[in-house]
Amino acid sequence: MAGKQRTSLDRLIGWLSPAAAVRRAQARSVLAYYEAARPDRLRKNRRATASANDDVQRAGVPMRQIARQLEQNYDLAGGVLSTLVVNIVGANGIGVEPQPRQLDGSIHAPLARQLMELHQEWRKRPEVTGQHDWPSAERILARTWLRDGEALVQCISGQVPGLAHATRVPFSLELLEADYLPIDLNQGSIVQGVELNTWGAPVAYHLYKADPSDSLAALSASATKRVPASRMLHIKLAQRIRQVRGVSVFASVLNRFDDLKDYEESERIAAKIAASMAAYIKKGAPDLFEPQPSEGASPRQMQFRPGMVFDDLRPGEDIGMIDTNRPNPNLETYRSGQLRAIAAGTGPTFSSVARKYDGTYSAQRQELIEGYAVYSTMAAEFIARVSRPVYEQFVAAAIASGAVQLPADVRPDTVLDATYMPPAMPWIDPKKEAEAWSILEDRCYASGPEIIRKRGGNPLDVLEQQGRWLREKAAEGVP
Repeated sequence: MAGKQRTSLDRLIGWLSPAAAVRRAQARSVLAYYEAARPDRLRKNRRATASANDDVQRAGVPMRQIARQLEQNYDLAGGVLSTLVVNIVGANGIGVEPQPRQLDGSIHAPLARQLMELHQEWRKRPEVTGQHDWPSAERILARTWLRDGEALVQCISGQVPGLAHATRVPFSLELLEADYLPIDLNQGSIVQGVELNTWGAPVAYHLYKADPSDSLAALSASATKRVPASRMLHIKLAQRIRQVRGVSVFASVLNRFDDLKDYEESERIAAKIAASMAAYIKKGAPDLFEPQPSEGASPRQMQFRPGMVFDDLRPGEDIGMIDTNRPNPNLETYRSGQLRAIAAGTGPTFSSVARKYDGTYSAQRQELIEGYAVYSTMAAEFIARVSRPVYEQFVAAAIASGAVQLPADVRPDTVLDATYMPPAMPWIDPKKEAEAWSILEDRCYASGPEIIRKRGGNPLDVLEQQGRWLREKAAEGVP
Protein backbone atom coordinates (compact mmCIF):
# COMPACT_ATOMS: atom_id res chain seq x y z
CA MET A 1 0.00 0.00 0.00
CA ALA A 2 2.83 2.36 0.94
CA GLY A 3 4.56 1.61 -2.33
CA LYS A 4 1.39 2.42 -4.29
CA GLN A 5 0.96 5.70 -2.39
CA ARG A 6 4.56 6.63 -3.07
CA THR A 7 4.14 5.84 -6.75
CA SER A 8 0.98 7.92 -6.98
CA LEU A 9 2.70 10.79 -5.19
CA ASP A 10 5.67 10.54 -7.52
CA ARG A 11 3.36 10.72 -10.52
CA LEU A 12 1.61 13.76 -9.10
CA ILE A 13 4.92 15.53 -8.45
CA GLY A 14 6.15 14.57 -11.91
CA TRP A 15 3.05 16.11 -13.46
CA LEU A 16 3.42 19.33 -11.43
CA SER A 17 7.25 19.63 -11.55
CA PRO A 18 9.27 17.16 -13.63
CA ALA A 19 12.58 18.52 -12.23
CA ALA A 20 11.47 17.93 -8.63
CA ALA A 21 10.40 14.41 -9.54
CA VAL A 22 13.86 13.69 -10.97
CA ARG A 23 15.57 14.97 -7.81
CA ARG A 24 13.22 12.86 -5.68
CA ALA A 25 14.06 9.75 -7.69
CA GLN A 26 17.77 10.47 -7.41
CA ALA A 27 17.54 10.92 -3.63
CA ARG A 28 15.66 7.62 -3.28
CA SER A 29 18.34 5.92 -5.37
CA VAL A 30 21.11 7.28 -3.12
CA LEU A 31 19.32 6.09 0.03
CA ALA A 32 18.93 2.67 -1.52
CA TYR A 33 22.69 2.37 -1.90
CA TYR A 34 23.83 4.14 1.29
CA GLU A 35 21.97 2.59 4.20
CA ALA A 36 24.01 4.67 6.66
CA ALA A 37 22.08 7.75 5.55
CA ARG A 38 18.78 6.09 6.41
CA PRO A 39 18.08 6.16 10.19
CA ASP A 40 16.24 3.25 11.74
CA ARG A 41 15.90 1.61 15.15
CA LEU A 42 19.47 0.28 14.91
CA ARG A 43 21.11 3.52 13.73
CA LYS A 44 20.95 6.86 15.48
CA ASN A 45 20.09 9.84 13.35
CA ARG A 46 23.18 11.89 14.22
CA ARG A 47 24.18 14.54 11.71
CA ALA A 48 26.43 17.57 11.64
CA THR A 49 24.40 20.22 9.84
CA ALA A 50 26.00 23.44 11.13
CA SER A 51 28.99 25.21 9.61
CA ALA A 52 32.46 24.69 11.05
CA ASN A 53 32.43 28.14 12.65
CA ASP A 54 29.00 27.57 14.20
CA ASP A 55 30.18 24.32 15.79
CA VAL A 56 33.30 25.99 17.20
CA GLN A 57 31.24 28.97 18.38
CA ARG A 58 29.10 26.70 20.55
CA ALA A 59 31.69 24.18 21.74
CA GLY A 60 35.13 25.75 21.32
CA VAL A 61 35.47 27.44 24.72
CA PRO A 62 33.96 24.55 26.79
CA MET A 63 36.23 22.03 25.05
CA ARG A 64 39.24 24.22 25.71
CA GLN A 65 38.36 24.52 29.39
CA ILE A 66 37.75 20.77 29.77
CA ALA A 67 41.05 19.98 28.04
CA ARG A 68 42.92 22.29 30.41
CA GLN A 69 41.24 20.73 33.43
CA LEU A 70 42.17 17.24 32.21
CA GLU A 71 45.79 18.23 31.69
CA GLN A 72 45.95 19.65 35.20
CA ASN A 73 44.27 16.73 36.95
CA TYR A 74 44.70 13.59 34.85
CA ASP A 75 48.11 12.10 34.31
CA LEU A 76 47.18 10.32 31.08
CA ALA A 77 46.00 13.55 29.41
CA GLY A 78 49.21 15.30 30.40
CA GLY A 79 51.19 12.32 29.17
CA VAL A 80 49.55 12.40 25.75
CA LEU A 81 50.39 16.09 25.38
CA SER A 82 53.97 15.57 26.53
CA THR A 83 54.46 12.71 24.08
CA LEU A 84 53.16 14.79 21.19
CA VAL A 85 55.24 17.84 22.10
CA VAL A 86 58.46 15.84 22.53
CA ASN A 87 58.05 14.20 19.12
CA ILE A 88 56.84 17.31 17.26
CA VAL A 89 59.26 19.90 18.67
CA GLY A 90 61.73 17.98 20.81
CA ALA A 91 64.20 18.98 23.48
CA ASN A 92 66.18 21.33 21.21
CA GLY A 93 63.30 22.73 19.20
CA ILE A 94 62.99 22.79 15.43
CA GLY A 95 66.46 23.01 13.93
CA VAL A 96 67.07 25.74 11.35
CA GLU A 97 69.89 25.65 8.79
CA PRO A 98 70.12 28.82 6.64
CA GLN A 99 70.40 28.09 2.92
CA PRO A 100 71.11 31.38 1.06
CA ARG A 101 72.45 30.77 -2.45
CA GLN A 102 75.19 32.36 -4.52
CA LEU A 103 74.56 33.44 -8.07
CA ASP A 104 75.84 30.06 -9.31
CA GLY A 105 73.29 28.20 -7.14
CA SER A 106 75.70 26.94 -4.47
CA ILE A 107 75.25 27.65 -0.75
CA HIS A 108 76.60 31.04 0.31
CA ALA A 109 78.57 29.70 3.26
CA PRO A 110 79.73 33.04 4.84
CA LEU A 111 76.21 34.50 4.87
CA ALA A 112 74.74 31.21 6.09
CA ARG A 113 77.24 31.15 8.96
CA GLN A 114 76.51 34.78 9.87
CA LEU A 115 72.76 34.18 9.91
CA MET A 116 73.21 31.03 11.98
CA GLU A 117 75.32 32.83 14.58
CA LEU A 118 72.79 35.67 14.90
CA HIS A 119 69.95 33.17 15.11
CA GLN A 120 71.73 31.15 17.80
CA GLU A 121 72.11 34.33 19.83
CA TRP A 122 68.46 35.27 19.32
CA ARG A 123 67.26 31.81 20.36
CA LYS A 124 68.50 32.45 23.92
CA ARG A 125 65.97 35.26 24.60
CA PRO A 126 63.40 35.46 21.81
CA GLU A 127 60.23 36.55 23.62
CA VAL A 128 59.15 39.66 25.47
CA THR A 129 58.91 38.22 29.00
CA GLY A 130 62.42 36.75 28.94
CA GLN A 131 61.12 33.54 30.54
CA HIS A 132 61.73 31.19 27.61
CA ASP A 133 64.49 30.40 25.17
CA TRP A 134 63.33 29.48 21.68
CA PRO A 135 63.12 25.67 22.17
CA SER A 136 61.12 26.24 25.37
CA ALA A 137 58.88 28.76 23.59
CA GLU A 138 58.27 26.29 20.76
CA ARG A 139 57.36 23.54 23.22
CA ILE A 140 54.88 25.67 25.16
CA LEU A 141 53.38 26.95 21.90
CA ALA A 142 52.99 23.37 20.63
CA ARG A 143 51.42 22.29 23.93
CA THR A 144 49.00 25.22 23.84
CA TRP A 145 48.16 24.54 20.20
CA LEU A 146 47.36 20.88 20.87
CA ARG A 147 45.50 21.34 24.17
CA ASP A 148 43.52 24.49 23.32
CA GLY A 149 43.31 23.90 19.58
CA GLU A 150 45.17 27.10 18.72
CA ALA A 151 47.90 29.50 19.82
CA LEU A 152 48.86 33.05 18.84
CA VAL A 153 52.18 34.82 18.40
CA GLN A 154 52.66 38.54 17.84
CA CYS A 155 55.89 39.43 16.00
CA ILE A 156 57.45 42.71 17.14
CA SER A 157 60.23 44.27 15.06
CA GLY A 158 62.14 47.52 15.49
CA GLN A 159 61.87 50.06 18.25
CA VAL A 160 58.72 49.77 20.35
CA PRO A 161 57.99 51.97 23.38
CA GLY A 162 58.53 50.09 26.64
CA LEU A 163 60.22 47.08 24.99
CA ALA A 164 63.96 46.47 24.99
CA HIS A 165 64.96 43.69 22.60
CA ALA A 166 67.37 41.27 24.26
CA THR A 167 69.60 40.59 21.21
CA ARG A 168 71.42 42.45 18.44
CA VAL A 169 68.52 41.79 16.08
CA PRO A 170 65.56 43.96 17.19
CA PHE A 171 62.97 41.22 16.92
CA SER A 172 60.87 39.70 19.72
CA LEU A 173 57.78 37.54 20.09
CA GLU A 174 54.71 37.81 22.31
CA LEU A 175 53.15 34.41 23.02
CA LEU A 176 49.38 34.49 23.54
CA GLU A 177 46.72 31.91 24.42
CA ALA A 178 43.43 31.65 22.56
CA ASP A 179 41.61 33.53 25.34
CA TYR A 180 43.08 36.78 24.01
CA LEU A 181 41.11 36.35 20.78
CA PRO A 182 37.41 36.87 21.64
CA ILE A 183 35.39 34.08 20.08
CA ASP A 184 32.14 35.99 20.61
CA LEU A 185 33.29 39.03 18.61
CA ASN A 186 31.23 38.71 15.44
CA GLN A 187 30.34 41.85 13.56
CA GLY A 188 30.64 42.77 9.90
CA SER A 189 33.79 41.22 8.47
CA ILE A 190 34.98 40.11 11.92
CA VAL A 191 34.35 36.42 12.59
CA GLN A 192 35.19 35.13 16.08
CA GLY A 193 37.71 37.93 16.60
CA VAL A 194 39.42 37.52 13.21
CA GLU A 195 38.87 40.18 10.55
CA LEU A 196 38.55 38.56 7.13
CA ASN A 197 38.54 39.92 3.59
CA THR A 198 35.98 38.90 0.97
CA TRP A 199 38.03 35.78 0.14
CA GLY A 200 38.14 34.62 3.75
CA ALA A 201 41.80 35.48 4.35
CA PRO A 202 42.73 37.04 7.72
CA VAL A 203 43.36 40.78 7.54
CA ALA A 204 43.70 41.55 11.24
CA TYR A 205 43.20 40.08 14.69
CA HIS A 206 41.23 41.89 17.39
CA LEU A 207 42.95 40.97 20.65
CA TYR A 208 42.18 41.75 24.26
CA LYS A 209 44.77 44.05 25.81
CA ALA A 210 44.83 41.87 28.93
CA ASP A 211 44.10 38.24 29.69
CA PRO A 212 40.30 38.03 30.13
CA SER A 213 40.62 34.89 32.28
CA ASP A 214 42.90 36.66 34.76
CA SER A 215 40.81 37.91 37.68
CA LEU A 216 43.29 40.69 38.39
CA ALA A 217 42.91 42.09 34.87
CA ALA A 218 39.19 41.49 34.39
CA LEU A 219 38.26 45.18 34.55
CA SER A 220 40.52 46.16 31.65
CA ALA A 221 40.02 43.04 29.55
CA SER A 222 37.03 44.44 27.69
CA ALA A 223 39.20 46.71 25.54
CA THR A 224 40.61 45.20 22.34
CA LYS A 225 43.30 46.27 19.91
CA ARG A 226 43.54 45.61 16.18
CA VAL A 227 46.74 43.85 15.14
CA PRO A 228 47.45 43.43 11.40
CA ALA A 229 47.68 39.83 10.21
CA SER A 230 51.20 40.52 8.90
CA ARG A 231 52.36 40.74 12.53
CA MET A 232 50.36 37.78 13.85
CA LEU A 233 50.96 34.05 13.67
CA HIS A 234 47.93 31.85 14.28
CA ILE A 235 48.42 28.11 14.45
CA LYS A 236 45.22 26.10 14.81
CA LEU A 237 43.86 22.57 14.57
CA ALA A 238 41.26 22.92 11.83
CA GLN A 239 39.18 19.98 10.65
CA ARG A 240 37.09 21.74 8.03
CA ILE A 241 37.67 24.20 5.19
CA ARG A 242 37.38 27.90 6.13
CA GLN A 243 37.33 27.09 9.82
CA VAL A 244 38.48 30.30 11.54
CA ARG A 245 39.29 28.97 15.03
CA GLY A 246 40.84 25.69 16.14
CA VAL A 247 39.61 22.83 18.32
CA SER A 248 41.52 20.78 20.87
CA VAL A 249 43.28 17.58 19.85
CA PHE A 250 41.25 16.00 22.66
CA ALA A 251 37.91 16.94 21.03
CA SER A 252 36.98 13.41 19.94
CA VAL A 253 38.27 11.67 23.09
CA LEU A 254 37.15 13.96 25.92
CA ASN A 255 34.30 11.64 26.90
CA ARG A 256 36.62 8.64 26.80
CA PHE A 257 39.11 10.43 29.05
CA ASP A 258 36.34 11.26 31.52
CA ASP A 259 35.00 7.69 31.53
CA LEU A 260 38.43 6.15 31.99
CA LYS A 261 39.35 8.59 34.76
CA ASP A 262 36.09 7.88 36.63
CA TYR A 263 36.50 4.11 36.19
CA GLU A 264 40.11 4.13 37.41
CA GLU A 265 39.07 6.24 40.40
CA SER A 266 36.30 3.80 41.28
CA GLU A 267 38.61 0.80 40.99
CA ARG A 268 41.27 2.53 43.06
CA ILE A 269 38.80 3.28 45.86
CA ALA A 270 37.39 -0.26 45.68
CA ALA A 271 40.87 -1.73 45.98
CA LYS A 272 41.66 0.55 48.91
CA ILE A 273 38.47 -0.49 50.71
CA ALA A 274 39.18 -4.15 49.96
CA ALA A 275 42.64 -3.83 51.46
CA SER A 276 41.09 -2.52 54.68
CA MET A 277 38.62 -5.42 55.05
CA ALA A 278 40.59 -8.47 56.12
CA ALA A 279 38.42 -10.98 58.00
CA TYR A 280 35.42 -11.58 60.22
CA ILE A 281 34.44 -14.03 62.97
CA LYS A 282 31.93 -16.73 62.04
CA LYS A 283 29.76 -17.67 65.04
CA GLY A 284 28.50 -21.04 63.80
CA ALA A 285 25.46 -22.87 65.30
CA PRO A 286 23.96 -21.21 68.43
CA ASP A 287 24.38 -24.40 70.54
CA LEU A 288 28.17 -24.33 70.04
CA PHE A 289 28.94 -20.96 71.56
CA GLU A 290 27.80 -18.75 74.39
CA PRO A 291 25.42 -16.05 73.10
CA GLN A 292 26.19 -13.97 76.20
CA PRO A 293 29.76 -13.66 77.47
CA SER A 294 30.34 -15.02 80.94
CA GLU A 295 30.10 -12.58 83.78
CA GLY A 296 33.29 -10.61 84.24
CA ALA A 297 34.63 -11.33 80.72
CA SER A 298 36.13 -8.21 79.12
CA PRO A 299 35.32 -7.24 75.50
CA ARG A 300 37.84 -8.65 73.07
CA GLN A 301 40.13 -6.30 71.13
CA MET A 302 41.47 -7.94 68.00
CA GLN A 303 43.94 -5.97 65.86
CA PHE A 304 45.28 -7.38 62.64
CA ARG A 305 48.99 -7.46 62.05
CA PRO A 306 51.31 -9.45 59.78
CA GLY A 307 51.87 -13.06 60.88
CA MET A 308 49.40 -12.90 63.76
CA VAL A 309 47.76 -16.03 65.23
CA PHE A 310 44.17 -16.03 66.53
CA ASP A 311 44.36 -17.73 69.92
CA ASP A 312 41.29 -16.50 71.74
CA LEU A 313 38.41 -17.79 69.57
CA ARG A 314 35.48 -19.06 71.62
CA PRO A 315 33.75 -22.40 71.12
CA GLY A 316 31.93 -22.52 67.76
CA GLU A 317 33.73 -19.51 66.31
CA ASP A 318 35.79 -19.53 63.15
CA ILE A 319 37.66 -16.97 61.01
CA GLY A 320 36.17 -16.03 57.65
CA MET A 321 38.09 -14.08 54.97
CA ILE A 322 36.37 -11.42 52.87
CA ASP A 323 36.89 -11.89 49.12
CA THR A 324 36.28 -8.57 47.33
CA ASN A 325 37.76 -9.58 43.96
CA ARG A 326 39.91 -6.47 44.05
CA PRO A 327 42.07 -5.37 42.37
CA ASN A 328 39.96 -6.15 39.32
CA PRO A 329 41.93 -8.50 37.05
CA ASN A 330 40.13 -7.07 34.00
CA LEU A 331 41.17 -3.50 34.72
CA GLU A 332 44.36 -3.64 32.66
CA THR A 333 42.58 -5.17 29.65
CA TYR A 334 39.86 -2.52 29.71
CA ARG A 335 42.38 0.26 30.29
CA SER A 336 44.58 -0.89 27.41
CA GLY A 337 41.61 -0.93 25.06
CA GLN A 338 40.67 2.62 26.03
CA LEU A 339 44.25 3.81 25.68
CA ARG A 340 44.44 2.35 22.18
CA ALA A 341 41.34 4.32 21.23
CA ILE A 342 42.76 7.49 22.81
CA ALA A 343 46.04 7.01 20.96
CA ALA A 344 44.17 6.54 17.69
CA GLY A 345 42.15 9.70 18.28
CA THR A 346 45.02 11.96 19.34
CA GLY A 347 48.00 10.77 17.31
CA PRO A 348 50.77 9.26 19.50
CA THR A 349 51.56 5.56 19.48
CA PHE A 350 49.89 3.26 21.98
CA SER A 351 53.24 2.21 23.45
CA SER A 352 54.11 5.85 24.17
CA VAL A 353 50.76 6.58 25.78
CA ALA A 354 50.62 3.38 27.87
CA ARG A 355 54.38 3.30 28.55
CA LYS A 356 54.25 -0.32 27.53
CA TYR A 357 57.12 -1.40 25.28
CA ASP A 358 57.05 -5.03 24.31
CA GLY A 359 57.09 -7.01 21.10
CA THR A 360 59.66 -7.91 18.49
CA TYR A 361 62.05 -5.51 16.80
CA SER A 362 59.93 -5.57 13.63
CA ALA A 363 56.70 -4.82 15.52
CA GLN A 364 58.27 -1.98 17.48
CA ARG A 365 59.82 -0.47 14.36
CA GLN A 366 56.54 -0.70 12.44
CA GLU A 367 54.72 1.09 15.25
CA LEU A 368 57.47 3.71 15.42
CA ILE A 369 57.34 4.34 11.66
CA GLU A 370 53.57 4.74 11.67
CA GLY A 371 53.75 6.97 14.73
CA TYR A 372 56.41 9.18 13.22
CA ALA A 373 54.33 9.62 10.10
CA VAL A 374 51.80 11.34 12.36
CA TYR A 375 54.49 13.28 14.24
CA SER A 376 56.12 14.41 10.99
CA THR A 377 52.80 15.64 9.62
CA MET A 378 52.09 17.66 12.74
CA ALA A 379 55.69 18.92 12.84
CA ALA A 380 55.33 20.10 9.23
CA GLU A 381 52.21 22.03 10.24
CA PHE A 382 54.05 23.60 13.18
CA ILE A 383 57.00 24.55 10.98
CA ALA A 384 54.74 26.10 8.34
CA ARG A 385 52.73 28.13 10.86
CA VAL A 386 55.38 29.04 13.44
CA SER A 387 59.02 28.11 12.84
CA ARG A 388 59.34 29.22 9.20
CA PRO A 389 57.51 32.58 9.45
CA VAL A 390 59.38 33.39 12.68
CA TYR A 391 62.75 32.73 11.02
CA GLU A 392 61.79 34.69 7.90
CA GLN A 393 60.72 37.70 9.95
CA PHE A 394 63.90 37.38 12.02
CA VAL A 395 66.05 37.57 8.87
CA ALA A 396 64.03 40.51 7.57
CA ALA A 397 64.54 42.33 10.89
CA ALA A 398 68.27 41.52 10.83
CA ILE A 399 68.65 43.02 7.35
CA ALA A 400 66.48 46.07 8.12
CA SER A 401 68.44 46.83 11.30
CA GLY A 402 71.82 46.53 9.60
CA ALA A 403 72.89 43.51 11.64
CA VAL A 404 73.34 41.67 8.33
CA GLN A 405 74.81 43.17 5.17
CA LEU A 406 73.82 41.25 2.06
CA PRO A 407 76.84 40.36 -0.13
CA ALA A 408 76.71 41.31 -3.79
CA ASP A 409 77.02 37.69 -4.92
CA VAL A 410 73.94 36.39 -3.07
CA ARG A 411 70.68 35.73 -4.84
CA PRO A 412 68.11 38.01 -3.14
CA ASP A 413 65.27 35.54 -3.59
CA THR A 414 67.12 32.91 -1.53
CA VAL A 415 68.05 35.01 1.51
CA LEU A 416 65.09 33.64 3.50
CA ASP A 417 65.65 30.03 2.44
CA ALA A 418 66.40 27.51 5.18
CA THR A 419 66.10 23.83 6.00
CA TYR A 420 63.96 22.98 9.01
CA MET A 421 64.71 19.86 11.03
CA PRO A 422 62.07 18.40 13.38
CA PRO A 423 63.04 15.73 15.93
CA ALA A 424 64.54 12.65 14.33
CA MET A 425 62.98 9.23 14.60
CA PRO A 426 64.95 7.37 17.30
CA TRP A 427 66.83 4.18 16.59
CA ILE A 428 65.54 0.95 18.09
CA ASP A 429 68.65 -1.03 17.19
CA PRO A 430 71.53 1.46 16.63
CA LYS A 431 73.77 -1.08 14.89
CA LYS A 432 71.15 -2.06 12.31
CA GLU A 433 70.13 1.53 11.71
CA ALA A 434 73.71 2.76 11.31
CA GLU A 435 74.55 -0.05 8.90
CA ALA A 436 71.45 0.74 6.83
CA TRP A 437 72.38 4.42 6.56
CA SER A 438 75.97 3.49 5.67
CA ILE A 439 74.76 1.32 2.81
CA LEU A 440 72.48 4.09 1.53
CA GLU A 441 75.35 6.61 1.58
CA ASP A 442 77.83 4.20 -0.05
CA ARG A 443 75.40 3.58 -2.90
CA CYS A 444 74.61 7.31 -3.26
CA TYR A 445 70.97 6.82 -2.26
CA ALA A 446 71.47 9.37 0.54
CA SER A 447 74.03 12.08 1.26
CA GLY A 448 75.99 12.68 4.43
CA PRO A 449 74.24 16.01 5.17
CA GLU A 450 70.84 14.36 4.64
CA ILE A 451 71.71 11.61 7.14
CA ILE A 452 72.89 14.18 9.68
CA ARG A 453 69.65 16.15 9.27
CA LYS A 454 67.62 12.97 9.67
CA ARG A 455 69.44 12.46 12.96
CA GLY A 456 68.46 15.98 14.03
CA GLY A 457 71.93 17.51 13.59
CA ASN A 458 73.30 20.41 11.58
CA PRO A 459 75.74 19.34 8.83
CA LEU A 460 77.80 22.56 9.11
CA ASP A 461 78.19 22.13 12.87
CA VAL A 462 79.10 18.47 12.53
CA LEU A 463 81.66 19.23 9.81
CA GLU A 464 83.22 22.02 11.86
CA GLN A 465 83.35 19.90 15.01
CA GLN A 466 84.83 16.94 13.17
CA GLY A 467 87.45 19.09 11.48
CA ARG A 468 88.45 20.71 14.77
CA TRP A 469 88.60 17.33 16.47
CA LEU A 470 90.85 15.87 13.78
CA ARG A 471 93.18 18.91 13.98
CA GLU A 472 93.39 18.63 17.75
CA LYS A 473 94.14 14.90 17.52
CA ALA A 474 96.89 15.55 14.99
CA ALA A 475 98.38 18.31 17.15
CA GLU A 476 98.54 15.93 20.10
CA GLY A 477 100.03 13.14 18.01
CA VAL A 478 97.01 10.87 18.37
CA PRO A 479 96.80 8.55 15.34
